[in-house]
Amino acid sequence: MESVIVPAVDVPSSFVALRSLHRRGIHTIAVSERESPEVFCSRYCDEAVRVPSPNRTASGYREALLDLAMREDVRTILPVREEDAYVLSRYKAEFDEYVDLPIPDFGTLRKVQDRTELFDVAAEAGVPVPETELLTEWTDWSRPTIVKGRYTILADAYRESPPTVGGQAVRNGGGTEAGLANPPKTEYLPPGERPDVDALRDRSGHVPLVQEYLPDTDEYSFCAMYDRGEPLATFQHRQIRGFSYSGGTSAFRKSVYDPDLEAEGLKLLDALDWHGPADVEFKRDDRTGEFKLMEVNPRFWSSVPFAVQAGADFPLYYWRLATGRADRIGGEYEVGIGGHLLVGEISYLRSVVFEDVPLVERPSMGAALAAVLSSLVRHPRFDYADRSDPCPFLRYAYNELARPLLNRVDGSAS
Repeated sequence: MESVIVPAVDVPSSFVALRSLHRRGIHTIAVSERESPEVFCSRYCDEAVRVPSPNRTASGYREALLDLAMREDVRTILPVREEDAYVLSRYKAEFDEYVDLPIPDFGTLRKVQDRTELFDVAAEAGVPVPETELLTEWTDWSRPTIVKGRYTILADAYRESPPTVGGQAVRNGGGTEAGLANPPKTEYLPPGERPDVDALRDRSGHVPLVQEYLPDTDEYSFCAMYDRGEPLATFQHRQIRGFSYSGGTSAFRKSVYDPDLEAEGLKLLDALDWHGPADVEFKRDDRTGEFKLMEVNPRFWSSVPFAVQAGADFPLYYWRLATGRADRIGGEYEVGIGGHLLVGEISYLRSVVFEDVPLVERPSMGAALAAVLSSLVRHPRFDYADRSDPCPFLRYAYNELARPLLNRVDGSAS
């Protein structure tokens, strides 16, 4: 028996990874710090294990994964979120004794989880980037801007500038490490509005970035599986709607193929000498037609189920790369199809009613609802939908929609 470890988090990529690998006879082990994650009730989950939260103790999470990795049947671990990528890469030498991990080394990971380093690499490789500076260095508040975290994950190793050898960050030798945190949400600033720098820095836990705002832009993803600097498979999609009318996590997207997008994505990942999965996010600047880099997700992205539906089975690609079968990776995918995350569509409609995002024009509720319903009919593909395994979708819907509503009602009653 060969086994795979999949973090059971509240994104569809966990579910589709279990389904894809279980169907091929691979024993699936779902791990989570939560009591009732969606995939624990899936028919494709062969084994469920509770582990410490990496947001509370990165060291505890590392030790729990190492204990499982020591099992003779376990071959690899999938990085599903930023925390997974960080822990597996930072302590890769320890995991390498037991499993194969197609992930970048920690020096490379830092370059993508620290947006300042990422944009430096991109600029050197000739990949267009939005004008970006540290909050403490930005001086032109006369135009629209956004404020976002410098890091995609807040960790002591990044904020404390760990020692390096040959340009590579050094592990802390297995010592304790505090919990990992997510950066604050992006803030939109209209022209002439100067933020409170000290307050933002204190709230963020670091000095965030200021970036030029790209109006009326399309969001694109270039997704790839790499083997030590060599691309094995790629996939592209254009985001039509996010969880908010201002963007965010993908709720509805369509598969595309654009040679210019491919060129920029390959150029960046080649410059990073990438290894493993990556989702390179771009925005197309309507003023120039350029694809401008926004960030790199060094892990499985939330809309992986859509890529699988289009013919690009990235969880299977990862497994084959980890088990020495890279020659069986690749193939074409279907262009022009669409897919949804239903809870994301509901979140999108809710944002139209309740959110007010500066700089972003809010659509009318009628137009937003008509667009959602029309796309559901024309593109009936859903990230969680599986008639033979409905439990994960039902539990996800409860966790994301019903439970917050019930908690709000209970809080009002009290």
